[in-house]
Amino acid sequence: MFRTPLTLFRTLAIAEAISWTLLIGGLILRAIADLPLAVSIGGSIHGFVFLAYGATAVLVALNQRWGVGPAVVAVASAVIPYATVPTEIWLHRTGRLRGDWRLDATDDPRDQRPLDRLLRFFLRRPWALALALVAAVALVFVVLLIVGPPGGKG
Repeated sequence: MFRTPLTLFRTLAIAEAISWTLLIGGLILRAIADLPLAVSIGGSIHGFVFLAYGATAVLVALNQRWGVGPAVVAVASAVIPYATVPTEIWLHRTGRLRGDWRLDATDDPRDQRPLDRLLRFFLRRPWALALALVAAVALVFVVLLIVGPPGGKG
């Protein structure tokens, strides 16, 4: 399904924008209809997709060998409602999402770095990569749930 970095990144960028809609809709329902459960549901979905998008942005940035600037913009775009979609368009138009997953080492000396070897290990095992990413996102999600929502539980 996600045969290229572009398809994975685009899917998560759109999912993140949709999750913003759920969160904002929940906030509106809480204000208008006194339904705090709507924020809990929309916020939980948004939080999980937010973290999944961030993990995806880091994975794609490593695979595509982006500099720090584009990687920070990609991750930070999740903080601004709906900004992941124009970020994906910008990254696509500038060629940063072009190409395939880097499954094999080349003559490039960067391919010998431990991080690049680890990346190739997981990219060759997409199910292991998916499980590792889901586990990492779930762990961060649970820790954040324990810590509590932004601004406290007031």
